[in-house]
Amino acid sequence: MRSRVAVAGLAVTIAIASCTSTAHPGDPANGGRASGLPPIRVGVVLPLSGGTAGLAGQERLGIEVAADLVNADGGVAGRRIQVVVRDIADRADAQATVDSLGAAGAAVVVGAYESSLSMDVSTATDRAGLVYWESGAVADQLTGRGLPLVFRVGADGAQLGANSASFAVQELAPRLGRPAAELRVTIVSATDPYADSVADSAARTLLARGVRAAARIPYDLMRPDWPTVITALIASRADVVILASHITDGEAFRRAMLAARVRVGALIGSTMAQCIPDFGNDLGADAIGVFASDRPPSFFNPAALRPDARAVYDRFASAWREHTPGDPTEEGISGFAAAWALFHEVLPASARLGSVDPDTISRAARGIDLPDGALPNGAGLHFSSDPARLGQNERSAAVIWQWQGVRKSVTVWPAELASGTIGFVPLPR
Repeated sequence: MRSRVAVAGLAVTIAIASCTSTAHPGDPANGGRASGLPPIRVGVVLPLSGGTAGLAGQERLGIEVAADLVNADGGVAGRRIQVVVRDIADRADAQATVDSLGAAGAAVVVGAYESSLSMDVSTATDRAGLVYWESGAVADQLTGRGLPLVFRVGADGAQLGANSASFAVQELAPRLGRPAAELRVTIVSATDPYADSVADSAARTLLARGVRAAARIPYDLMRPDWPTVITALIASRADVVILASHITDGEAFRRAMLAARVRVGALIGSTMAQCIPDFGNDLGADAIGVFASDRPPSFFNPAALRPDARAVYDRFASAWREHTPGDPTEEGISGFAAAWALFHEVLPASARLGSVDPDTISRAARGIDLPDGALPNGAGLHFSSDPARLGQNERSAAVIWQWQGVRKSVTVWPAELASGTIGFVPLPR
C-alpha cells in the first residue's frame, strides 16, 4: 500500500515511456534472445494522468513485470510480448484509443483501472473485434453484457459485496453476541454502477443467509448529504455497516460518523477509501478496527499459493522492488495476476490452437481451468459461460482485511489467506 506522495513518485518513475514499451529482441527483459519472430503486441489502456495516475501506474507496472517475466522465460511460442501503452483521461476517447491499438497490431487490450473507463473501453474493443482483458475494475456490469471477447481475472463487485455480507454473518455476529437472524446490517452506498453492484450483492447474500438488511441508504456521489445519511443510519440501529463508496466520499462518511458520535459494532468498506494507506494516514486512530472487503493486498498469506504460483509471486516481488521500494501494492498485484494469466496461460494456449487472433484467444481463455491458489494472487482461473456473467473469473480471489494500527493492516478472512486474526470488535470509536 502507498500514500498519495509515494504513489505520485511511483507514477513519475514508471510513466517515462507512456505510449509504447521500448524493449527489443535480445534485451534482458526478453530473455536475451532474439527469435526473429514478430512480437505479440498487447495494448494497455490506463488513466496515467490526473488524479488516479499513481494507482493506475502501479497496475501498469504489474502488467509490464508480467510481460518481462514471460519474455525472460522465452516468450509465447518463441515470440516476445510487446506491451503498447496508451494513456486515457476521458471516456470519450475510448474508441479512438482502442482503434489506435488495433492499428498497431494488438489483438487484446488490457485495462482500464476505473470501472467507468472499463465500460467504455470494453465497448470499444467489442466494436473493434478485439479481446478486452480487465486488470483491475470491479463493476459487475463489465461482465454482465454478454460480450464474448470481454474477460476479467479479478473479483467483481458482486464478490466483494457478498464477502462483506458473509463475513458479517459468519464472523461478526458471534463476536457481537447476536444470532445471525437478529443481526442488523445497514448498507450505505453511493449511486453509481460500481457501488450499486457491491450493495446489491451484499443485500442478496444477507437474504440468502436469513438476514434482511436493516436499511439501505443511498447518497449522491458528487453531492453527498451526510447529515441526512447519518440521521438514517442512526434510525437503522445498525450492528454492522457495509459501505460501498469511492475514495473521498468513503473517508468523508467515516468522518461524518465520528462527528455525530455514531458507534456501531463494525464498519466494512468495499475496495476504495478503506483500502488505501491514506485512510489510515488521514484518520489515524479513528481508522483502527475498520474492515476492508478487497482484492488480495501484499499482506495476504502466501502459504495459500500452490508451489509454482508462490515461485512466480516471489519473482514478481523481486522484480517489483527493482523498480520501486517496498512490497508490491494491491494494484500492482492485481495488474500482475491478470496479465500473468493472459501472458503465461491464455496466449500460449491460443498459440497451440494455431493463432493469437482475438477469436482464438477467446476460445483459449474459455478452455483454461486452474484451481484456487494457482495464480500469484491466490486465485484460480475458470471463466463463466453464463450470459449474465460471461467472461468473469469464477475463481477470483478476494479477502477481508482490517486496520489494526495507523499503518498496520492484517488480512483476517478467509482463513486460508489470513495473515492475522480479527480484532477491535466492536469498533472502538
